[in-house]
Amino acid sequence: MKSPIGLLIMGALIQMMVMKSLASEGTMEHCNRELAEAQARQEIEYLRRWYARATDKIGVGSVESIAEGSAIYHRVFTKDAQMFTSTGENPRIGPDSWVELVKEFLLPLGPTQHLIGTQIVDIEALALDDNCSIVSGSASMESYVQAWHELPDQKVWIYLGIYHDHTTYIPGTGWRIDRMSMEQTGGETRFMDSAVLGDVSNH
Repeated sequence: MKSPIGLLIMGALIQMMVMKSLASEGTMEHCNRELAEAQARQEIEYLRRWYARATDKIGVGSVESIAEGSAIYHRVFTKDAQMFTSTGENPRIGPDSWVELVKEFLLPLGPTQHLIGTQIVDIEALALDDNCSIVSGSASMESYVQAWHELPDQKVWIYLGIYHDHTTYIPGTGWRIDRMSMEQTGGETRFMDSAVLGDVSNH
């Protein structure tokens, strides 16, 4: 037969366990999953917007701007991200490899501007803890892009395409793109205004 003190201790322990369980259930009841998913979508969308800024920074060509763009890439991609161009080449692995590709392509050109348009994020998985914080997750994203590239002959080349991304949530870090591919949907080369005005004035 248990002593009165033992029964009191056992009762207190049971009460603590019940209260902890109720508190946990209450927390999850107040956790708005739709709000958590909306926040995740916004954070994922911003990865591609930061990518656009970083790419234009690299295209400036100065030591400082390339370093800034490279640092942003490291906040956008995982260290072993697979990156495919729209030409079907073998993938580049990791942000540093993509920096070198962008430098090779953009530095011979003039200023560039990458404009991100329609974005669609599909949440594949999202795990939340008792505080409604994300602990793991994955998602896919499509982003429309118009990329304007100034050419040396007073022309501008406009690239129209779609970025196809797969993202993953890394605890303590946040969302990162672990796979991307580019799909070109169109394009156009046109004279810049200064060239057109100059041609008209000669007639």
